[in-house]
Amino acid sequence: MSSNNRAKLVTREFQKEDTIVKIGDLEIGGDNCVIIGGPCAIESKDQIITSAKLVKAAGGHILRGGAYKPRTSPYDFQGLEEEGLKYMLLAKEITGLKIITEVIDVDSLKICEKYVDILQIGARNMQNFSLLKHIGKSNLPVVLKRGLSATIEEWLNAAEYIISEGNKNIILCERGIRTYETSTRNTLDISAVPVIKSKSHLPIIVDPSHAVGIREFVTPLSKAAVAVGAHGIMVEMHPNPDVALSDGKQSLSGGEFANLCQEISKLLKD
Repeated sequence: MSSNNRAKLVTREFQKEDTIVKIGDLEIGGDNCVIIGGPCAIESKDQIITSAKLVKAAGGHILRGGAYKPRTSPYDFQGLEEEGLKYMLLAKEITGLKIITEVIDVDSLKICEKYVDILQIGARNMQNFSLLKHIGKSNLPVVLKRGLSATIEEWLNAAEYIISEGNKNIILCERGIRTYETSTRNTLDISAVPVIKSKSHLPIIVDPSHAVGIREFVTPLSKAAVAVGAHGIMVEMHPNPDVALSDGKQSLSGGEFANLCQEISKLLKD
């Protein structure tokens, strides 16, 4: 790739100092480490409110929950859409947590902007350039997940689409990439954290849940992410993972999430 085609605005060459993304009184980037937790999908009002209370009690900062679910199979649960966002907003009002959800197209973007604090671009949409341009015109921060098989250069260029349209509040998210290994859902590229921090001023978080796809490995990978300097982790947590409509096998229970938060807190103090 020629130098003329490389990302510019998201790089250290353009901006030396770290970008700090501010959402109200919460800051992502710099020396901060935020914990994002919640279910893969919003399933009901009770489920998302219970999840929010568990995240809050454990010391989490942001509630995640999918209202629009781009699933591999068309027969899987696709989300509650705007109804789910209303439940999520109620959970925010009860707990005070910031909220994040994934947008899958321009229509869902317009709806989500009315409810949430942070937008998310999923791995499958990392190179949906039309959507990225619309996100670039939004006033809301955005978490941009790395594509399933994307190189770091391609990932940064996706972020460039957003920042070139005016939205500088971008948070990169490593969520595992597809390799030949089959013992885990994906392969977590832990080296992406220091590599991104050397190349870009944007904050980077890690989603170990989607990376590994197996509940028992989420905590050690979360700790590894924090140890190498990630600015946060995004973890799937469900009040009852065994009956979850989406990704139950990789979701922590409320108690497991609380234990994870305690271990992360200890790690940050050391």
